[in-house]
Amino acid sequence: MFRGTGPRLYDEGVRDTIHRSRAPGWALLVLVAAGCAAPRVTAPPTAPPAPAVQIGAEQTGDASWYGSPYHGRRTSSGEVYDMHQLTAAHPTLPLGTSVLVTNLKNERSVEVRVNDRGPFVAGRILDLSYAAARLLEAVGPGVVPVRIRVIALPGDGTPRAGGGYTVQVGSFSDRAKAEALRGEVARNGDSVSVNPRRVGGDTYYRVQVGSFPERGSARVAAERLAARGYPVLVVERE
Repeated sequence: MFRGTGPRLYDEGVRDTIHRSRAPGWALLVLVAAGCAAPRVTAPPTAPPAPAVQIGAEQTGDASWYGSPYHGRRTSSGEVYDMHQLTAAHPTLPLGTSVLVTNLKNERSVEVRVNDRGPFVAGRILDLSYAAARLLEAVGPGVVPVRIRVIALPGDGTPRAGGGYTVQVGSFSDRAKAEALRGEVARNGDSVSVNPRRVGGDTYYRVQVGSFPERGSARVAAERLAARGYPVLVVERE
């Protein structure tokens, strides 16, 4: 359950009544190599209503990850899954919610956007993209204990300065680290900015590249940055 949530509201529910259960990435590859089908889990036909979630709400539990077997497939949001983008699946959070994920084993954190449903496995609260799992050092273990904190909700009323999209390549609580990454990315000729965001009593400094009128053009830039080794997240401009 989330802490700091309000009254129960309408839950958008899950798109499908039958969902794939995602094993940790390395374990899934072992299953494939052994010629075994990955286990499948049937979700309830009607999901129970989820509590209304507020900025700053937190949840703890286990996170797994999913990678190449699902790369290029359609997610519950309708987007195509890209294992190199910083995204995740959550059972009930509104699609489009941004959360800060912290690996409780090593305190490494990463910001991801929820664009899929899952994992439907007891005790697991999040299924990370490969890129997010790599930054959290969760690829090897497969499943790690995490804390997630809601930092942005879809349609939360945040003013959009010029609309459009940008590509986020990092989010830090330390501004110096954000500025260092900004300088590194800018050396390749990209227009890069550091944009602070207050969440509760904390400030996060987000390193964002470019300004694009539509998501498609932002994704092209994201793919170029991912090819250079940067973790990427396409977000709306604020």
